[in-house]
Amino acid sequence: MRTVLSVSLPEPLAAELSRLATETGRSKGDIVKESVSQYLWDARFRTVRRQLIRRAKRAGMVTEDDVFRAVS
Repeated sequence: MRTVLSVSLPEPLAAELSRLATETGRSKGDIVKESVSQYLWDARFRTVRRQLIRRAKRAGMVTEDDVFRAVS
């Protein structure tokens, strides 16, 4: 199932997207889909990272060496 999404872009961003699509031979839609997918992955990663940092600090792990010692 697909959902159609209409997005309004500022002219400079729309022009850059068009240039990239032309240069790479890809559709603007494919570039936008890849960009949204990457953004969502990054957002999930940042959320998990924040949660793990809090847990690590509570466990007394402050530096990378602390983490390395705990998993070695």
